[in-house]
Amino acid sequence: MRERKKTKIVKIGDVLIGGDNPIRIQSMTKTSTEDIEGTLNQIRRLKDLGCEIVRVAIPSEEAVLAFKEIKRNSPLPIVADIHFNYRLALKAIEYGADGIRINPGNIGSKERVSEIVRLAKERGIPIRIGVNSGSLEKELLKKYGSATTSALVESVMNSVKLLEDFDFYDIKISVKASDIERTVEAYRRISELTDYPLHIGITEAGTLFSGTIKSSVGIGILLYEGIGDTIRVSLSAPPEEEVRVGWEILKVLGLRKKGIEIISCPTC
Repeated sequence: MRERKKTKIVKIGDVLIGGDNPIRIQSMTKTSTEDIEGTLNQIRRLKDLGCEIVRVAIPSEEAVLAFKEIKRNSPLPIVADIHFNYRLALKAIEYGADGIRINPGNIGSKERVSEIVRLAKERGIPIRIGVNSGSLEKELLKKYGSATTSALVESVMNSVKLLEDFDFYDIKISVKASDIERTVEAYRRISELTDYPLHIGITEAGTLFSGTIKSSVGIGILLYEGIGDTIRVSLSAPPEEEVRVGWEILKVLGLRKKGIEIISCPTC
């Protein structure tokens, strides 16, 4: 196994990522965010299983109002997941988000991104640039013909430059496709181009069985090559399963220890 690349350190709530810090386990709530108690109960279960950072979707005004209460009572640091609506990002930051996940390419104008950056800097929270094969800018799709690895990498680096142009460097990056080949190659290139911490995973990996296999292979390749500071196993299954699988991946690679390891053979 290659030595893990030492990236910049980013703080999400009280959790440090990057540098020499452990590879962190992340998941995402799958309740309706407007269901405050249901979402909090899910976050508590995730924490009990060893989840260290949780992402919560904020698709509407009702969701961001609920987020305020969720954040106030959450036992885990919360990253607010925002698409398209920059005003929701601003409100989530005001309501105490420990981090923001945006794709600058679908937030809108540079002015809107600058407002998010200004408030994030003021509150001292990181921004995760989240690019995936389903959210590429139209001009990049036209340039490359599809969501190729090169298109994904260019989208990420354009977003990094945009944030750096605003004098913002508290950045975390994810670049995901739904297949292993594009995802692994994209992360390899990004790892060579920047020292920002990387959140790794395979997007839309699939059901519990097939998604576990696909995620384990893809995430395992990257971790074996020393790439990755946080992981999420994206499954069409309860998020508790994502955390269980994530821990197993780290354990079998010898990267973290939790619980006991059972060794057995088929006929024992």
